[in-house]
Amino acid sequence: MNISQVAKLTGLSAKSIRFYESKGVINLPLRGENGYRYYTEEIVEQLKLVARSRMVGFSLDECKSLVELANDPTRHSCDVKATANQKLVEVREKLSQLQQIEKQLTQWINDCPGDNNPDCPIIDNLKGNQK
Repeated sequence: MNISQVAKLTGLSAKSIRFYESKGVINLPLRGENGYRYYTEEIVEQLKLVARSRMVGFSLDECKSLVELANDPTRHSCDVKATANQKLVEVREKLSQLQQIEKQLTQWINDCPGDNNPDCPIIDNLKGNQK
């Protein structure tokens, strides 16, 4: 398969596919005498795994590890589960931080009269000049 066919199958752009190749996240495709890349079904599956992993927040390095685990017939599901559990911990931490940000922004918005006067408690808070 060529890169445009793989892009259609995976939902990734050709640029993203080449990026994942350059970073060693997936196996390198074969090259013909003309220099064109030829992708195997195995690489397509790796790219699908990477695309889905990225959608749920895994980093590039984590994707590379997941591809390595997927390619390892002697892998242990506990290793995969540990990776997913660690990501879940990180997501929950980010959610907590976002909830704190939401609370702060809500407070500032509620404190701001939103009128035509120049006084703005949001700006005052952002500058560290809380009134």
